[in-house]
Amino acid sequence: MMLYLDHNATTPMAAEVKLAMEPFWCSDFGNASSVHRFGQRARQAIDLAREQLASLIAAPAEQIVFTSGGTEADNLALRGVFERGLADRLLISAVEHPAVAATAEALRQAGREVVVAPVDADGRVVLERLAELVDRRTLVSVMWANNDVGTIQPLEQIVALAHERGALVHSDAVQAVGKLAVDVNVVPVDLLSVSAHKLNGPKGVGALYYRRGLSLAPQLRGGAQERRLRAGTENVTAIVGFGAAAALAKSKLLAGEPAHWLNLRESLAAALEQRVGECWVNGAGASRLPNTLSIGFSGVEGAALLMNLDLKGIAVSVGSACSSGTAEPSRVLLAMGQSPRQAAAAVRISFGLGNTPEQLAEIVEAIAESIERLRSIEGAK
Repeated sequence: MMLYLDHNATTPMAAEVKLAMEPFWCSDFGNASSVHRFGQRARQAIDLAREQLASLIAAPAEQIVFTSGGTEADNLALRGVFERGLADRLLISAVEHPAVAATAEALRQAGREVVVAPVDADGRVVLERLAELVDRRTLVSVMWANNDVGTIQPLEQIVALAHERGALVHSDAVQAVGKLAVDVNVVPVDLLSVSAHKLNGPKGVGALYYRRGLSLAPQLRGGAQERRLRAGTENVTAIVGFGAAAALAKSKLLAGEPAHWLNLRESLAAALEQRVGECWVNGAGASRLPNTLSIGFSGVEGAALLMNLDLKGIAVSVGSACSSGTAEPSRVLLAMGQSPRQAAAAVRISFGLGNTPEQLAEIVEAIAESIERLRSIEGAK
């Protein structure tokens, strides 16, 4: 049995995406900045991908800039705003992805004012506290949905609150796009980051949406690519794959794919509670990504459970893939008020392409067997 249940870390490339990319590995090799037909074929492919991604988030295509991934998009958003003098203080939530949190820390070390807004026990930003912290010179950066727990932030209210005070809003929507209906007109963020490999596209390509009229300072200097916001010859193959993945994600959203993930999530949580007992769902009181289950088991360390499941051919995680390899419990769960012991007991199960209801019985049995073994070892100490 080989089961992949870590789609929040990365997703398998869809067959449709691979097919769209294939010509650009070899035959359609042109540089999109060249004026001859080889270059123009590449340019047309990039333009189509930009339109496909823009359609997924209901944005104007000309306000999309392609990057090397979500991390670069976050850096371009935050640094680009500060270097243009559009803000002089940054407010982030306590549960931001390291791409935002580490950039915020670098800005702090460079002399910028950085404020961290607390979250409640389910991982939601505390709006009352946020209201006290935002003013017109603030850039607010709050993720659309959390990668560890799946908590969906009240972003529409956050944007309204910030804009009322004249502040700008950036959202790292890497986990949300493709799993939720993200519309930058309904939730009018000023900047939004996306990554292809989270929605069955290739790794190494992302994008930043920026509101029309917003001027950003580029972080890479060189040629005039991407409207002078991101210098360097475009990775046409990856961008084409991103576009195809965006088009596929839109069709899945319209077809109700999130309801399938939600059924898997809720069925698994109920089965585990009945089978192993003494467990809890993190963020249970909040709206969450339909594919994401963060669950803790008493008397068990999440890292040990992960290794036991890996031996059985099942891939889960103990939180953000960008923070794995450390012995520390999830900083997201700690920010939610959990003790280190409680936070260390959690694993994250995230569904996606290839997961079916027929797999649930095997998953439950494998987890139950592993937990029984680990609890017996702990009890024998």
